[in-house]
Formats: sequence, structure tokens, C-alpha cells
Amino acid sequence: MSTMRQKYRILRGHLDERAYRLCAAAEARALGHGGAACVARACGLSRTTVHSGMAELRASPASLSARSARRIRRPGAGRKRLADKDPALLVDLDRLVDPVTRGDPMSPLRWTCKSTTKLAGELRRTGHRVSQRSVWSLLSRLGYSMQSNRKTKEGSGHPDRDAQFGFIAGKVKEFLAASEPVISVDTKKKELVGEFRNGGREWQRTGEPVEVNVHDFADKELGKAIPYGVYDVAQNQGWVSVGITHDTAEFAVETIRRWWRTMGRPAYPKASKLLVTADGGGSNGSRVRLWKVQLQQLATELGLTIHVCHFPPGTSKWNKIEHRMFCHITANWRGRPLTSTATVIQLISNTRTEKGLSITAALDENQYAPGTKVPDEVMASLSLEACKFHGDWNYNISPAVTRKV
Repeated sequence: MSTMRQKYRILRGHLDERAYRLCAAAEARALGHGGAACVARACGLSRTTVHSGMAELRASPASLSARSARRIRRPGAGRKRLADKDPALLVDLDRLVDPVTRGDPMSPLRWTCKSTTKLAGELRRTGHRVSQRSVWSLLSRLGYSMQSNRKTKEGSGHPDRDAQFGFIAGKVKEFLAASEPVISVDTKKKELVGEFRNGGREWQRTGEPVEVNVHDFADKELGKAIPYGVYDVAQNQGWVSVGITHDTAEFAVETIRRWWRTMGRPAYPKASKLLVTADGGGSNGSRVRLWKVQLQQLATELGLTIHVCHFPPGTSKWNKIEHRMFCHITANWRGRPLTSTATVIQLISNTRTEKGLSITAALDENQYAPGTKVPDEVMASLSLEACKFHGDWNYNISPAVTRKV
């Protein structure tokens, strides 16, 4: 856009009004759909003028009269801009918008949540003659544009955030080089089971959309589906347990157990340790005592030393399971009501990618009770060793030694 604007700035001093209009119209025609608006922004002409020039280009030379073919607007001729005829218009419009403007007021790109129709009405009530369409153009001139929210804030950054990322990356590289398993774990968003609207769109016959409930009130019989996933970084494979009660640490570790029995042990028959990367909160949070107690039981049962690395607060999107597995599951079931847990499992299991991702899913009908308390003496008995760097985020749990009586 800046290159195009610079080009028209140079041409403006060398072309008369008609030649300038036709030059802009020719470029807009070459650009195709949206070309008129793009060129209008760059050259300073209105879209109406650019479209008029395009109409002249489409007309045959014979259809143009000799007078219209050589007609050139005098300098300064044409309709005056509203802001030129009404100098107070821009000031009043900016004053109307400014109280509800969000963000940095010094930013060159500002946005408003008031509609142009309402703004035009308020301006007319104060004596200005202006239409809704003109208000839209004037807002652009003032530096406003319609914008949606953008997810960029991750909360307050921890001073050791980057160092923890480096620690995790080094740990993963170490395990992969030794052919030891590395998994990324997390809970996917809970889903209502039943004929409820699901985000996204899917191809359907015109006029025949899938009909779902108007209100999203949970069905007491069908309940919710709680998908907890395990993503194998080296194998590019995943396991998802779909729970039906509560997302607890016991449920999370049971999912890891099921992954190991079904997929992990066959893929890593000689494994002596396991690396788990997880978020800092939720059922697998770094401060959740039951998570560590359940991992201790799993380590003893499998005979593996389980190493755990938690991502810093507010950085869950960096967990590999989010952008390598969960996002593909969401895309696979977009626009489809999750009418039963069987539907959820089938849609998850049939998620595939061109890079070879495959996922196995199964229903976990166990009852998991929330709020389990773990006393201090139980925590003290764990075979837990904290790492020198951020032992609260990085630690390993060895199999418990069974004492012979």
C-alpha cells in the first residue's frame, strides 16, 4: 500500500484530473475484486470517482462524445468535502467517539464501538448534515477502524519465563536423543453433550442447517464430556480419555496410565524414565498435591522415573498438545453437535493430519471426587526430587522402594 501511495503522489503533479482518474481506474480494474477501494485509499480519490473512471474504460470510444472524451475538471472543481464545508464536523465527531475509545489515545490506529448510524444521528441532532456512509469515511480519515479483540496478553510475565522455556526445551532434547518417551498433557475444554450448537461451520444443503437447542442448558442425563489428552511428541500420536464426572489429578494420571498401557509401552519397551510437560495450573498444576501423589503411584507401578516440567503461569498455549493435537480435534468437529459421548469419541478418534497425527480415544466412566486433601506426612513420604532450577516447576518422582519385612 505504501508503494502504491507513493506512486500516485508522484503522478498527481504530472497528470490532469481525467488522466489521473483513468490511471487509477486501470489499476483498480487490474487488481480485480476490492481493487477500487484499495486504489482509492492510495490515490486520494473517492471510490465513486474510481468507479466512474472504470466505467469510462469499459465504454467504447465511439460511445463517448467528443466533449466528454476531452472533458477535464478545472483545478478545485467538483463537490467540496463535508469537512471543508463544515469545519466543526471532524472535531464534533472525534469528541463523540473519544469517550468510548479503548487503547492508547496516541496510537495512529484507534477504534470505536459506536455504530456509524448512531453517530450520524447524533451529529444531525447537533446541526450537521451528514449521512451514515459519510461518517464511515470521516472516521477513517480520523484514524479509526472497526477492530475485534485480539488475544495477545498472557498475564504478568514471570522473570524466569524464558529460562524455563529453555530448560524444558533442553530436557525434551535430552530425552528424545536417548529414545526416552516425552509426552505433553492437558485437559481440553469441557463440552456439553447433547443437541447443542458447536462453533464453526460445515457444508450442508442450502437451507437445511442442523437444528440444535436454542438454549445451552446442560442435559442432566447426558452431562458433559471432559477430554484429557496425552500427546507423544516423538511418535506424533495422541491418547484422549473422555471423562464424565470431574477433572481431577486422579483422572489426569489415570489417562497417562491408559496411554502407557495402550500406546507407550509398545513404542518404548526399553524406557527407564518418562518426561511429562504440563501447564502450571488445573488438575496437573505444579501446586496440586494429589497430582504428585498419583504420579508416585504410577512411577512405582510402571517402574519408571517420571520427570515433570511445568510451563510458567499464563503460557499454556506453548504446551505442544495445544497446537499439535487439540486444535485439530476442534477443527474436525466444528459445526457438529456433540450428541453423545460416543460421538465425541468417534470424532476425536477420526482426527487425522497430513503430517501423520493419529489419536485414540476412549470413555473413562470412573467416578472422580473433587476436593481430595493430601496431608503433609503423605507428601513427605514421596520419592520426589526437585531440580536445582525452579524445583517448584521441575522435579522427578522415582519408584518407591518396597521394604522387605
